[in-house]
Amino acid sequence: MAQSEIIQVGQLKIKYFVDGSASGGMGMFELTVPPGANVPPPHSHSKNDECLYVVEGSLRYRVDEVTRDLGPGDWMFSPKGSVHQFDNPHTEVARALIIQTPDIGAQYFRDVAAVINTAGGPPDRAMLLSVMTQYGLVPAAPRA
Repeated sequence: MAQSEIIQVGQLKIKYFVDGSASGGMGMFELTVPPGANVPPPHSHSKNDECLYVVEGSLRYRVDEVTRDLGPGDWMFSPKGSVHQFDNPHTEVARALIIQTPDIGAQYFRDVAAVINTAGGPPDRAMLLSVMTQYGLVPAAPRA
C-alpha cells in the first residue's frame, strides 16, 4: 500500500497510516466524513476494539445506548461486540483518527469500495454483507 493512498468509499475517505492486518497488530487510519454523507449501518466487530478521536469538525457517534456529538479532541471507545455507528449531521467536513486492535486492514475498505462504488444504482446488499462478515463485522438489528 502506498503511503499516500486514499481509499474512497462512497463519500468517505480512508487514509491508512498503520496497517496492522498482516501482523495482527494495531492499525490506524484517518476517516474523512463530509456533512450528510452516507455512512455504514450500525454494526459491531467480533474480532477487534476500536477508538475514534476527532481531529476536525464534529461527528455524532453512538456506542450501544450512548450517543455524543464529538468535536476536536473528543473520543469514544467501541469495545469488541459493542454496536456502534457514526454520522455527520453538521455543516463542516469531519476528520477523525481511528485506531483498531487488532486491525481489520486497508484491504477491507478496498473490498467495500469495490461494492459501494459500482456505478448504476445502490450497492448490492448481499455482497456488502458478505464482505463485512468476512472481516468480522456484524450488522446490528434495526432499533425498535
